[in-house]
This record gives sequence, structure tokens and C-alpha cells, in this order.
Amino acid sequence: MTGPLVRRAEPADFPAVARLTVAAYEADGQLKAENGYAAVLADVAGRAGTGEVLVAVDEAGGDVLGSVTFVLSGTPYAELAGPGEAEFRMLAVDPAAQGRGAGAALARACVARAAELGCAAVVICVRAGMSASARRLYGRLGFVRAPEKDWAPAPGVDLLGLRLDLTAAR
Repeated sequence: MTGPLVRRAEPADFPAVARLTVAAYEADGQLKAENGYAAVLADVAGRAGTGEVLVAVDEAGGDVLGSVTFVLSGTPYAELAGPGEAEFRMLAVDPAAQGRGAGAALARACVARAAELGCAAVVICVRAGMSASARRLYGRLGFVRAPEKDWAPAPGVDLLGLRLDLTAAR
């Protein structure tokens, strides 16, 4: 088996994407102080209408293992991306499918999509206490801290900016 296949989400995938995204955020403790963010995470159709929702699917059974939302600067879901930058958000892997490469496949697909579109960089934000596996993944992909992109969407929710320069590879 070569790992998960990444493709654009279809409307039939939206219920599974909504379920697994909320489940992944809950399992990671990110919805403890519920402020309506679970509803945002579950609005897959809304995200797909203004960005690209990608899914990682199991090659054998076709089950949706994870998803991510890829956006460009100036679009409604872009929080950090400046001119010429792409961003990905809401990267989530079904808790039952973690450790199977879906997160890495989704992140790589976003980087490839940004390069394909001629973007200068990809930016993301992560919780200040992100897991060691997430730090390793983003480090392997070449993301570096971008403190100028740090922000807090709500009290007690500190997000750190990371940036991957795509111009060096050209």
C-alpha cells in the first residue's frame, strides 16, 4: 500500500469531513471552551464554496481519513495569507485513522497546489502547544516560525505562524 490518496472533496464526502474534523479537534482538546467553532468546522460546504477542501482517502476502501482546507490570500477563510501566499487550515485526521500518513499527504498536497498556482509561500497557524508529531511534520516540509503571523482569535487561544518559502525551490 502506498498510502492515502488525496483528492478534492465531493459533496458526498462533506458529512464524513464534518464529522472527522469536529472529532479530531475534540480529541485534541481544541473545543473545550466551545465558542461556536465546531459549527465552523462542520460547515464543509461553506469552506468548499470559497476554497478547496481536500480529502485523504484510504486507497483500499475509499474511506475518508482526513481533510484540509486550502485557500488563497483575500478569500474568506484566509487568516494569515498575504499577497502571493496560500494557506491551509483545518487540517484534521479522523482519530481512528491517525498514524497512517493522511496528515502528511494532505499537507504535501497543499504545498504542491500552492506551487502549481505560482504562490511565493504557504502559511499556516498552529496552536502554541502543538503535538510533537505536528512539529516534526511541518519541520520536514520546511515550514519555519514566522512570529509576525502569530495571533489569538480568542482569549487563551494562542496561534503560532509558520511559513514555507516556495521561491527558494524555483
